[in-house]
Amino acid sequence: MSKELDRIHWRCRRGLLELDVILQRFVDQHYLRLDEAGRREFDALLDLADNDLWQKIASGQTSTDRETLPVLSLLKAC
Repeated sequence: MSKELDRIHWRCRRGLLELDVILQRFVDQHYLRLDEAGRREFDALLDLADNDLWQKIASGQTSTDRETLPVLSLLKAC
């Protein structure tokens, strides 16, 4: 699991400070409790460009993307 956490921490390093803070907080608080599907959802969100990811997290709108909805809800709470 250590290599997996190292990989996730590296992927969470972003160009926007706000994303760095939220993503690191999410990993520290929630990542280890995610099931395999949740980890895939988080990986899919990390594939987004910084501005797109920030838009999804910071918007007050509810996402209609069922694949990332549970993880996105946790990210918004961070």
